[in-house]
Amino acid sequence: MSAGAIVAIVLGSVFGVLVLLGMAGALVGSAPDDGAAPQRRTPPTAPAPEKTAAPSGEPEVAQDAPVRVTAKKTPFTPGVLHDGGTYTSVSVTITNNGGKPIGINPLYFSITDNVGGKHTAELGVDEQQMDTVDLAPGENITGVITGEGSFTPRYVTYVEGLFGDGVRGNVT
Repeated sequence: MSAGAIVAIVLGSVFGVLVLLGMAGALVGSAPDDGAAPQRRTPPTAPAPEKTAAPSGEPEVAQDAPVRVTAKKTPFTPGVLHDGGTYTSVSVTITNNGGKPIGINPLYFSITDNVGGKHTAELGVDEQQMDTVDLAPGENITGVITGEGSFTPRYVTYVEGLFGDGVRGNVT
């Protein structure tokens, strides 16, 4: 038998073993049917947080939410990366009312204007920019979130880690 034939037989055998191992792993990894009912999540028994209607048809705001966002328009203060363009700033206070730490980063915020346009946070253009920190339960932090252009801010949205449910705060 030639050397090429031996190599082909060995490689074919290795490939065959890998296919068999993959099939065996798929069979072993599947959930056993032992007759047990699947686990189900039950809704919490505690009452839902009390909500208050926001003025002018805005979304309702939960008073006992784990994260609370408040915002107000503030003058733009040029920072180190200001390039001479036009920017709109909002002073944002975020409070951790939950039971675990939350991450704060300027990139976790966006500003929605009064015509529905969404503005992402511009980094380093405002001197008072929101810091990147971890907020322990009960702590709060205030900083500025800045969007490019001149617009009237309507609300600020915070989303921890860039993905997940957003928490809004109306701009006053």
